Amino acid sequence: MQSIRRLPPKTPNPLFLSYISSRFLTSQRSKSLLYEPSSAYYDDLIAAAGRSGDFAAVHSLLNKRVRDGFFNTGKTFNFISTDLSVLDDLSKTLATLDRGFARKSAYDALVSRLARMHRPDAALRVAEDMLRGGHGANACTFHPIINALTRKKDMAGAWQVLDLMRENRISPDLTAYNYLLTAYCFAGDLTTASGLLTRMEEEWGMRADARTYDALVLGACRAGKVEGALVLLRRMMDDGVPALYSTHAHVISGLLRLGYYAQAVEFVVSYGERDLGLDTESFGLLASRLIKLNRFDEAKMVLKEMSKRGLKMGCNLRDFYDLHIQE
Repeated sequence: MQSIRRLPPKTPNPLFLSYISSRFLTSQRSKSLLYEPSSAYYDDLIAAAGRSGDFAAVHSLLNKRVRDGFFNTGKTFNFISTDLSVLDDLSKTLATLDRGFARKSAYDALVSRLARMHRPDAALRVAEDMLRGGHGANACTFHPIINALTRKKDMAGAWQVLDLMRENRISPDLTAYNYLLTAYCFAGDLTTASGLLTRMEEEWGMRADARTYDALVLGACRAGKVEGALVLLRRMMDDGVPALYSTHAHVISGLLRLGYYAQAVEFVVSYGERDLGLDTESFGLLASRLIKLNRFDEAKMVLKEMSKRGLKMGCNLRDFYDLHIQE
């Protein structure tokens, strides 16, 4: 071991050493972070500065993290969760960040945070600040807002956001329309969903992707039209579009809802041995649902198949298997 030399410790950045020493050096974790800057390191500093109302420090930290190669995260603006009164001051701070990625990414992170707080109104206000200031708002900026509105079933509000985008020469993309399509399908409004899909394909030249199909399969299953969902799955395969795990889950749920237990087992087995992750999810979901429905014979069949294929079982499934099947 003599060949291994002891390396000298890293010298902490003087700017942040001074900053934390004077304001936020409150834990051993903070001390260790001085030597290993990371996204979490910057999030902690920004949160502390934001809670104290020091937006000059927030400004400096947001610029510095990008220069150091660390992106903003979903936790960067957590400090606004308990005090939305700082939103105007924060938005003004973002407007003076370094032009380009530093400014746009900070705005986008704030919009996303507000949308996750179920405040699409506040998120839209920040997005409008981006538009007025020419700070690089694009379709991705509005995705969290549209998602939040459609989850609240505020379809009129979601369409208004799309109109705002067009007014500012931002073309809504496939992701934006998929949010609306999913909402209509979830609500069982297949007529409107079908009309939207036609416009997406014929007027706007958009090709359906995995999320589009996922929404359509969901809608068909919720309407009790599982055969239609299976047709869509076959079309996905023909088009070379890989199905999401959730797409298969929609079909499984649809079949069980109609009492087609044997068909559900057949469906899962028929798609087996193509994707280990999909097999683990689908077999596990089906077994769990069958147990809850007291369909123990079918559940045992599925669990035996899981064991045969070497698929990982969750704790509850493993307990059931050990108790009722394992000899």
